[in-house]
Amino acid sequence: MAKEKNTETKVLAIVEPILAEKALELADLEFVKEGPNWYLRIYIDKEGGVTIEDCESVSRILEKKLDEKDPIEQAYILEVSSPGIDRPLKKPEHFQKYMGEIIDIKLYKPLEGKKEYQGELKQFENGIITIIDENDKEIQFVQKETASVRLAVLF
Repeated sequence: MAKEKNTETKVLAIVEPILAEKALELADLEFVKEGPNWYLRIYIDKEGGVTIEDCESVSRILEKKLDEKDPIEQAYILEVSSPGIDRPLKKPEHFQKYMGEIIDIKLYKPLEGKKEYQGELKQFENGIITIIDENDKEIQFVQKETASVRLAVLF
């Protein structure tokens, strides 16, 4: 875990100026091992959404910078993409941006017999997520105890 966080910090210093120059925002960054492969995933966003061209441009520039600075010891696969319509909410600014939206919360351990909740995001303060569920019940979750928090995809 420490290796992943240290690598993410190094990559962050490289990717942030690239995104600032292109008026893009960093939605998320992760360096994870899946099976035998390591993945460096950069999720970018902008008002109105990102295009494939945005992802391609950032990928090309970032790949060149990463090759120059070589902050990652092992081989990895670089992926640059949009966070998608069911984007994860991880940072305080994500929660503030999507206040009032419907979110899906998955828990590691059941709360009141359930591990999955959906509701309107009402508040995020000091790591506490507050939603109003479909029964108008207010429920609070400790962010550290959630497996994932995402924007809900409603049809």
